[in-house]
Amino acid sequence: MQAKYDTIGINYNTTRKADKYLTERLLKLLSPRAEGLYLDIGCGTGNYTLKLQEKGYRFTAIDPSTEMLEKARLKSLKIDWRSGYAENTGLNADSIDGIVATLTIHHWTDLHTAFLEMSRVLKKNGKMVIFTSTPEQMRGYWLNHYFPYMLRDSIAQMPSPEKIKVALDASGLQVTDTEPYFIHSDLEDLFLYSGKHNPKLYLNPEVRQGISSFAALANKTEVDKGLEKLKNDINSGEIDQVMQEYENALGDYIFIVVQHSLNNR
Repeated sequence: MQAKYDTIGINYNTTRKADKYLTERLLKLLSPRAEGLYLDIGCGTGNYTLKLQEKGYRFTAIDPSTEMLEKARLKSLKIDWRSGYAENTGLNADSIDGIVATLTIHHWTDLHTAFLEMSRVLKKNGKMVIFTSTPEQMRGYWLNHYFPYMLRDSIAQMPSPEKIKVALDASGLQVTDTEPYFIHSDLEDLFLYSGKHNPKLYLNPEVRQGISSFAALANKTEVDKGLEKLKNDINSGEIDQVMQEYENALGDYIFIVVQHSLNNR
């Protein structure tokens, strides 16, 4: 995992920016306090960490990628950037007032161990806000039409809500709220389904390099064929029909708010 993200991290900042709307929702759902200490787990190059810190909150940020952390440290000396894993943060017990986990839980090696660690470091009244997508949501991406095997592999590594709940229950945490997110046309963070409304984005190799599914999971032959078909469909207008066929009301991603269960507070 570290090697994969060291590779992706080389040009990660080119296309992966902190989106204003997503930052606002993270803050709203986290409800941080000025005097608190917060954790961004799987922080990458720190784009969201920095934007949250600029709102006046103190953050520790952890990621396994040396390449990404090097870029993060160049952005701010006020944030405590640390090398580590969700399964082993190295932080003291009950030391964190809240946690954000943005598009990261599908990269965790062991969901149960990671949530046990989040439960250990999170204070009893603290919140954890997870931003992720579900397998069911991902099956609704029109990208499946052009890159079926890449999406199959991406979906396979995405924890289902049921699997998340089992791991949370075992760690003494529980879901207290969920909020679906539908891709906005002005989305600034170019992650996997960022081109939902703008298919031409995927024709840009820099955009694909910043998306782990394209950069680390995809088969080159499938990508080349898929991109050629996508380009032709954009030019012919066929893409509009494909996109309509995949419209759904599930949301493209989801915010999950987590706290210690009542029995563990």
